[in-house]
Amino acid sequence: MSDYKPIGDYIELVDERNKNLKIDTLLGLSINKVFIPSVANTVGTDMANYKIIRRHQFACSIMQVRRDKKMPVALLQDFNEAIISQAYPVFKVKDKNEILPEYLMMWFSRAEFDREACFYAVGGVRGSLEWEDFCEMKLPVPDIEKQREIVAEYNIVKNRIALNNQLIQKLEETAQAIYKQWFVDFEFPDETGNPYKSSGGKMVCNEELEKEIPEGWKKGKLSDIANIIMGQSPNGETYNKDGNGMIFYQGRTDFGFRFPSVTSYTTQPKRKALKNDVLISVRAPVGDLNIAIENCAIGRGVGALRSKLKCNSHLFYTLQNLKSHFDISEGEGTIFGSINKDDLHNMEVVYSENEIKEFDKITLPIDNCIKNHSIQNQKLMELKALLFSKMTTIKTEKVTINEL
Repeated sequence: MSDYKPIGDYIELVDERNKNLKIDTLLGLSINKVFIPSVANTVGTDMANYKIIRRHQFACSIMQVRRDKKMPVALLQDFNEAIISQAYPVFKVKDKNEILPEYLMMWFSRAEFDREACFYAVGGVRGSLEWEDFCEMKLPVPDIEKQREIVAEYNIVKNRIALNNQLIQKLEETAQAIYKQWFVDFEFPDETGNPYKSSGGKMVCNEELEKEIPEGWKKGKLSDIANIIMGQSPNGETYNKDGNGMIFYQGRTDFGFRFPSVTSYTTQPKRKALKNDVLISVRAPVGDLNIAIENCAIGRGVGALRSKLKCNSHLFYTLQNLKSHFDISEGEGTIFGSINKDDLHNMEVVYSENEIKEFDKITLPIDNCIKNHSIQNQKLMELKALLFSKMTTIKTEKVTINEL
């Protein structure tokens, strides 16, 4: 720690206001430490008092750090200039030859930084972090060349993760579009390869649904196409983080973009899901989905669904399409606090077993590609954590990014 220096030695506050109203790009600050387009209602607001933030400057929120268990702070890199709420302190690096803004942002991104900020925020009003305490927090400051090396390695990892996320999003959008075309618009390929409905495919009226569906299709329940297992939590004394027993998911807090993160195990699983089962959050917020990457135990906050036709890709996108049932009820302003097995069993679906199987032939390769990119991102996140740990010691071996 003798090599650590106070953050306040390297930064200074900036208070530049938008007095001439020349800047109209308004940004907000996310708890995930990124700038986001502001959704604030600014009608009738005097924008002249908003703060200007320029490229390579920081904005932060020191309010309610203890409550959120995080200090929102972000480095502006995507805009030359913007405006933000006057509630956010804006600061900059005093001398970029002493410390790189990107290096400093890396330090702010560490989970250990947030834990330390929470520690100092304990005495603040409403769990806020005092600016003076923030400036007294310390970090290691190696020579500028070492900083450039660390930042360059970090950017390679960060950019690869961002690229993978873009690919994953495009792949999922493609699969969702195919699902909608086939099972919502009924434009699946007919015998000649043309879109069924618009090519004159025979439709029949279903009185229960009050709409037409393709001839030969069925109106049924979710339980007609899926086995449904509701989770049950084991005794808390059986939980561990040491890898003893079976992987355990208690609820959506374990969920990732597509696959859950392994954080807990249990030696006495009560209910189990199999590899590739679709996992659904059954407690608020209801309806979030993940896929079991291997056999696991599930707690009471999770349900598992398994396709009876062994077409879990179709099942996943069916549940995505049904997710609107769990969203805010139009006009009522309420949401489901939880769902039970009967709720899931009785959800209406329209399907054809033949089209389900054909759909899976198309989307299974897409989902496998999503899985590969997601697993790669998990490995990249581990490497990112390694780079963060590298910052804690000035004298350290070079971290090599293996070809992934």
